[in-house]
Amino acid sequence: MSDLHYENSTGTFGVSYRKAKSHHMPASHFHGTYEVYCLLSGQREFFVQDRTIVMREGDIVIVAPHVLHRTTNAAMPEHERLIVNIHPSRAGMTERSLPDVLLPLAERAYLVVRLPLHERLSVDSLAAGIRQEIADRRPGFELYAMTLAQQLLIRCCRHIGQEATEPPAALSPMHERMSEIVRYLNDRYMDELSLQLVADRFFISPYYLSRFFKEATGFTFVEYVNSVRIKEAKRLLEGSSLKVGAIAKKVGFGSVTHFGRVFKEVTGYVPLHYRRGQPET
Repeated sequence: MSDLHYENSTGTFGVSYRKAKSHHMPASHFHGTYEVYCLLSGQREFFVQDRTIVMREGDIVIVAPHVLHRTTNAAMPEHERLIVNIHPSRAGMTERSLPDVLLPLAERAYLVVRLPLHERLSVDSLAAGIRQEIADRRPGFELYAMTLAQQLLIRCCRHIGQEATEPPAALSPMHERMSEIVRYLNDRYMDELSLQLVADRFFISPYYLSRFFKEATGFTFVEYVNSVRIKEAKRLLEGSSLKVGAIAKKVGFGSVTHFGRVFKEVTGYVPLHYRRGQPET
């Protein structure tokens, strides 16, 4: 089956399948849906929230809405993957009620799911069914694929509910150091955050920070800072009545013009697109 992509008109459900020799996500990535990333073959490095995870065949990572993440090549760049994006309301989650089995989705920014072989076979079947429905597009295909995605989430959450809750260990001391810096940036995005200032704060050289930050996260230092700031700005645009200029200042931009330019680079839209209540992409 060749690469395929589907997204409904409201942005609440989407499926993407790719088999590739190599691939780097070209931009930072966050959205208002859960992302279910199923690695069907190969290896990938998956940066999410504050750490990098090496994914292997059969691994699944589920990322909560509005959590910054990015994938890059690992030791085996050739890979096959399926991504399902599903809005909380379509995943069976509402503000008033949440099935107990899905509690792990609400409690964590991301889940790393590594299933035993006998469970993987069932999950592989669900993933294949989702791909086939999207490829064939017979009557009711979106609803059918969505029910399969819901079953996939339930199976993953059942497994997670039986596992320890500690985050994956750092890949190396360098990765742990970069995770510490990422956590600092996540907390202090509104402050001045030049490469030199942060390098001084952590008693390392700007060259070391620039080189290994990119290696550990897939982002350049500036890309990451901008993405964190824009993610928070988007949240404020959608959930507050603050003016654009006030939001720009609040998230750490010195000028509205620079804020507007970076906002469009990261999201593809001008800031007022989200103030007008347009659907998320």
